[in-house]
Amino acid sequence: MKLKFNGILVLFVVLMTQLTFAQERAVTGVVSDNAGMPIPGVSVLVKGTQLRNTN
Repeated sequence: MKLKFNGILVLFVVLMTQLTFAQERAVTGVVSDNAGMPIPGVSVLVKGTQLRNTN
């Protein structure tokens, strides 16, 4: 039983570590209109997260 608990604990720690590193990605770029002109004052929300970048 203790071996099973230790295995589950290790799996949990590995998964939490992966989730932590998955959030360390920078998103860069320019939001533009149909003519290719940059749009000032836009706000970008990364889908599936609470991360918001206001430009």
